Amino acid sequence: MDKTVRKVRNRDTNPCIEESDASQKCLGAYNYDSSMCSAYFQRYKNCRKYWHSIMLQRRRDGVRPDMPTAAERQEMLAAVGGNPY
Repeated sequence: MDKTVRKVRNRDTNPCIEESDASQKCLGAYNYDSSMCSAYFQRYKNCRKYWHSIMLQRRRDGVRPDMPTAAERQEMLAAVGGNPY
């Protein structure tokens, strides 16, 4: 597998894999008519925006790694009470 593909599919570095997969699946189901999948696209966009803000805050605070691991993200989402996006 290509290095870039491994990075994008790594759950520790990409928190929005599920949203990405759902939008791609929707596009496949509706013959790539993007107007039918706008809700999936918005959910992906909100996911990226949310985790990007978390990453920037951690970077400002000097926490390493910048992006929380998959296990840390699960704990954070449980504390919030589910997906905030």
